Amino acid sequence: MSEEELKKRLEMLRIEHRDLDAAIDALSSAGGTDQLQIARLKKRKLRLKDQIAMLEDYLIPDIIA
Repeated sequence: MSEEELKKRLEMLRIEHRDLDAAIDALSSAGGTDQLQIARLKKRKLRLKDQIAMLEDYLIPDIIA
């Protein structure tokens, strides 16, 4: 993948992460009766966070001055 494609992928992952955060908040504030669904969304959100961190590390090299 090119750097531009990786940046687009990173932005899509960030958007999905924010959407999951909003969905979790909505389910929690609506009574949170479906704890299994909330747990699944939280796991998905954590996987996205890991993917975002991996892409950021790849795109922003660790340069020691």
